[in-house]
Amino acid sequence: MVNDITSFLHYLAQEKRMSPHTVTNYQRDLKRLLAFCEQHDLVTWTTLKSSHIRQFIAQLHQQGLSGRTIQRALSAIRSLYRYLIREGLADLNPAQAVQAPKSKKRLPSTLDVDQMNGLLDISAIDSVIACRDRAIMELFYSSGLRLAELADLDIRDVDFGDQLVYVTGKGNKSRVIPVGKQAILALNDWLEKRTQWASFEQAALFVGKQGRRLGTRSIQQRLNYWGKKQGISDRVHPHRLRHAFASHMLEASGDLRAVQELLGHADISTTQIYTHVDFQQLAKVYDSSHPRAKKRK
Repeated sequence: MVNDITSFLHYLAQEKRMSPHTVTNYQRDLKRLLAFCEQHDLVTWTTLKSSHIRQFIAQLHQQGLSGRTIQRALSAIRSLYRYLIREGLADLNPAQAVQAPKSKKRLPSTLDVDQMNGLLDISAIDSVIACRDRAIMELFYSSGLRLAELADLDIRDVDFGDQLVYVTGKGNKSRVIPVGKQAILALNDWLEKRTQWASFEQAALFVGKQGRRLGTRSIQQRLNYWGKKQGISDRVHPHRLRHAFASHMLEASGDLRAVQELLGHADISTTQIYTHVDFQQLAKVYDSSHPRAKKRK
């Protein structure tokens, strides 16, 4: 069973191109499932029934895990069994009909326009690291990228002429996103100084002092550093900038579908979570805008 989970995690990372953070979460959840199986002498995937999965979910709830965490664990089990069925290692998905306890949807904290301007008002642009970090933050805010998407960018993914960035997101899905003028200027400044750390033979857009691609953890640390330095309340992290992008775009345009496409959300309800706008208002915008949603008079 352990080997099957290892193969599944490799499949998520290599074929599904899920972020390292997501794969790590799946690994943690499935490790809990393995411990449960050992505790109850369940030695093959086909011996797990829906009753076992419900018992496992109840155990997680008793341990004090949040509804959101339990929902994620259940999702991981469902995905695992879909993989096992595909590989001929299971016939049925025992987690398919099991429901997790509902949890309240929390709105991510955001930054208002003035706070964003303050964060991006970096004066020490002569510094290579400050120049790079400003370009990173400008691109996050300009285009609403996920952390893994930004870290994976190569120089060739940015079209400076048409001011576009080509992104590969969750599920290996590609999308094209506009890049704002200030982000383009910041990226140009960074590319001029980037030669001090790496040659153009290095494909990565953002690199560290050793000339290697900048990792997600380093990007998180740099944003946290600038948040403190620029006097921003609470911790500044990539998701907070992505949420600021979504909120400010929706507030200015009212165009739900456009924001959904820019964020790369498959489901419109996910976009609603990223915004501070009531869903009824979002639905109203959708109903009045989409050709197939407009009601006949």
